[in-house]
Amino acid sequence: MKFFATEILTDFITLFYPRYCFACNHGLAKGEETVCTACMLELPRTDYHVNPENALFMRLQGRVPLQFATAFFLFRKRGKVQRLLHQLKYNNHPEIGETLGRVYGEDLRQHHFDERIDAIIPVPLHASRKRRRGYNQSMEFGKGLSQSLERPCHDDILVRITKTETQTRKTKLMRWQNVKEVFHVAKPEEVYQKNVLLVDDVITTGATIEACVNMLLTAGCRSVSIASIAYTDEGK
Repeated sequence: MKFFATEILTDFITLFYPRYCFACNHGLAKGEETVCTACMLELPRTDYHVNPENALFMRLQGRVPLQFATAFFLFRKRGKVQRLLHQLKYNNHPEIGETLGRVYGEDLRQHHFDERIDAIIPVPLHASRKRRRGYNQSMEFGKGLSQSLERPCHDDILVRITKTETQTRKTKLMRWQNVKEVFHVAKPEEVYQKNVLLVDDVITTGATIEACVNMLLTAGCRSVSIASIAYTDEGK
């Protein structure tokens, strides 16, 4: 009886406050969440998790030692993935990150990636930026992955100690110089000899990822892997 009452209340609320897909802005059908089924099927998936030597892994190879690197979608300007990321980061919709993490986590679990990691750690925001935004979009993605992979997600291990300028419009060298000394592992005992999955919202040149991986390995991680919502090759 309680379930039916909740369902009726939800339908009543939706009647007056209809829910929309954040990718296409069309109404969501009953049972759909955050992104409609049509968009979820049409969004440009990378399938990097079934190709170990994918474009992202090869891009980072030689720069930092990784167990694996993967991304859910390919990023294209003015595309639906960019629209989702904009809503996630700037329009106060953390649920987008959690939903995408949960969906992608199911893909990874079906290919036994849960057996390859012990913990999930998001690329951190500076405390002032997190206060202004209200959340860390990478942590929201990590939460969703955590639910599907059944591995803990920690946001208090890797911290950003220096506030950096935005990476937008910076060259590869400028991006690296912007982040090379801004991260710190606050609880090295929590990652010592652990297989860590480092997660981010979007990867371009990989400068931020590279800096984070180096800090985690220096702290004693057994291995570090990468997963992001999107990957773009614009920074090449």
